[in-house]
Amino acid sequence: MTVNVQEINRQVAELRTQLDPLYRELEKVIVGQRIMMDRLLVGLLTGGHILLEGVPGLAKTLAVRTLAQGLRLTFRRIQFTPDLLPADVIGTQIYSPRTGEFSIKQGPIFANLVLADEINRAPAKVQSALLEAMQEKQVTIGDTSYVLDQPFLVLATQNPIEQEGTYPLPEAQVDRFMLKLRITYPSKEEELAILERMAAVETDLTITPILSPADIFRLRKAIDQIYMDDKIKRYIVEVVHATRRPGEHGLDIGPYIQYGASPRGTIFLTRAAKAQAFLDGRGYVVPQDVKSIGYDVLRHRIIVTYEAEAEDITSENLLQRIFDHLKVP
Repeated sequence: MTVNVQEINRQVAELRTQLDPLYRELEKVIVGQRIMMDRLLVGLLTGGHILLEGVPGLAKTLAVRTLAQGLRLTFRRIQFTPDLLPADVIGTQIYSPRTGEFSIKQGPIFANLVLADEINRAPAKVQSALLEAMQEKQVTIGDTSYVLDQPFLVLATQNPIEQEGTYPLPEAQVDRFMLKLRITYPSKEEELAILERMAAVETDLTITPILSPADIFRLRKAIDQIYMDDKIKRYIVEVVHATRRPGEHGLDIGPYIQYGASPRGTIFLTRAAKAQAFLDGRGYVVPQDVKSIGYDVLRHRIIVTYEAEAEDITSENLLQRIFDHLKVP
């Protein structure tokens, strides 16, 4: 089957312009953080859940709420606390003495966009309540399963594990997040702009909704059509495979890796690279797309050993060595 890359490129460039008004609306509230906005849109356009990590006060929650305002989608926020119960997330059965029957009270998970705020403040039982919803796009209450509305996206924020009163997320749940974003402090110029915009007691942070569910599904179809050469596909597989068996690729980082990325990482890296190409207005994927977004896709899928922790070697250090070593097609 022949692929008309020029035609795909033309269609992508045309559809990409639909995101420009959304970026302008987001920038009315969010100062700087362009990479974070790009990654949030990558998750939205590929249906991949996102985990944002950073110390308090870096506008993680504000960014997610602003994105929700820019979309014509239902939005719910769940504030995770140590006393939260699974039923507070997915819903529960309520018995009516008058009728003698049970009715279903749906939880806040029944929305298109769900903000799981400070997800690592809740114990593992509550965190695990999200697993079925994130992976299967459904929840089970009692004996009945309920399909969630589409599009469905979980955007979770967490404080670093070193912060007091937090619980590490189980590896099985972390792996279900397509991207893990590390949010850093703004520059001095950006912080001055934040001061000018947010210092007032009464600040209007409302924006105009831009994209509807139909628009999102149309953009997702366009991303699926983006061309990826077989050499790029093999490059993605090489990168993921190098996280599992680095010695086969001439890398001496094996003692630092306990577990490498799963096949889910391969799938997500492929989708994310296509979405990155779309944001750049291209109908084809280049190696730089894989390298630029690869850290966000893979950093939470590499489990380092105690030896790596003792030498202060992180998964990002290991990924950098992998990307620097592997031959780029």
